[in-house]
Amino acid sequence: MKLKKEIMDSGAMRRALKRMSHEILEKNNGATDLVLLGIRRRGVPLAEMIAANIREIEGVNVPVGELDITFYRDDLSIANPDSKDPVVNSVKPENVPFDISEKTVVLVDDVLFTGRTVRAALDACSTYGRARKIQLAVLIDRGHRELPIRPDFIGKNIPTSLSERVSVEVPSIDGNESVKLIEM
Repeated sequence: MKLKKEIMDSGAMRRALKRMSHEILEKNNGATDLVLLGIRRRGVPLAEMIAANIREIEGVNVPVGELDITFYRDDLSIANPDSKDPVVNSVKPENVPFDISEKTVVLVDDVLFTGRTVRAALDACSTYGRARKIQLAVLIDRGHRELPIRPDFIGKNIPTSLSERVSVEVPSIDGNESVKLIEM
């Protein structure tokens, strides 16, 4: 793996998230009945950053929850419950301490690629109630969809090849804040 280029630095990420926060508020006529669900891992800190922006803009604390979509994925088979697979063993309980019924849910993720993670997140959402509306916010849309899913809010569109990977770094996980394009 080789760094091809840095797509966004810390400042560019903050500006994109601020713009997305404004767009979320504009599209939803404010923050009434709005909740954010970050898709674990990096979607969670991004959702928290958007919530902080909304608090700054509107003075409203928007609830933030976190989804672990591992068991909702269509590409994970768990034939052996005693698996040594690190993906299976890294599953943690979800943290959605509120009912999403009749709320506008904004799913937040770092990179939209095939759409399979979002499909799994939609399935996971249904266990917390029947949302009035579900929207999708992604920091990076890199294309290559396998499912008919499109984001409502996008930080940046990055056309990529299948031999490239987009790496989003957030301070709480990586100690850094950037988006990089990696050649595989």
